[in-house]
Amino acid sequence: MAHRRLGFWRRFAALLVIPTLKVWTKRTWLNLENVPPSGGVIVAPNHVSHFDPVVVGYYIFSAGRWPRFLGKASLWKVPLLGGFLRKVQQIPVERGSVEAVKSLDVLVDALQQGGVVVIYPEGTTTRDPDLWPMRGKTGAARLALVTGAPVIPMANWGAEKIFDPRTSKLRFRRTAVSVTTGRPVDLSPWAGATPTRAVLEQMTDAIMRDVSVLVGELRGQTPPAVLHDRPRRPIARTEDFG
Repeated sequence: MAHRRLGFWRRFAALLVIPTLKVWTKRTWLNLENVPPSGGVIVAPNHVSHFDPVVVGYYIFSAGRWPRFLGKASLWKVPLLGGFLRKVQQIPVERGSVEAVKSLDVLVDALQQGGVVVIYPEGTTTRDPDLWPMRGKTGAARLALVTGAPVIPMANWGAEKIFDPRTSKLRFRRTAVSVTTGRPVDLSPWAGATPTRAVLEQMTDAIMRDVSVLVGELRGQTPPAVLHDRPRRPIARTEDFG
């Protein structure tokens, strides 16, 4: 994506965010070449802080692509904000509603248009006490199974020092942040499979293993052999994406 083709609103969003991040963060971008230069792709990052989406978005922008994040559909009903989110091509997702089935169609369409869709498999900031990734929800796996789009695992570290979800403290000093990506997750064993609970969970575990390895590389530590888990609920499309 040539930045000259961003259009007014996406360029405006970039001008709002990037200069601030250049001052606020000291960035280390690793393996940018793992983000495909074109075509639909699912990016699956770990989630350590409410601040990390802007860091993740900046990394993807630096790779020459425009990130499309999922957001609660209620945000699109807020005056001015909803219009802005549409202009910058973010994706509303209904949660806990039969309307959520339509959200999958929106995501499929975004990938078919060649977009970069960012899905946090954990669905929320990690509840692991040491901020290691948790077991994921199945939205990224389901979307990959439906579309065949590659899933790029991503790890970020450092955003939790700017805003730590465990303490809710915000830090304004310049802070080092690091982001890396891996090669597409090998999901070939499930190609063409029926999206049963077992299949989706196996695919999700494969995605989270790759993400955890990358997080370990950034932290210089070995990730836990067993990821932190939450009580499992029956899988439904309304809950796949968080």
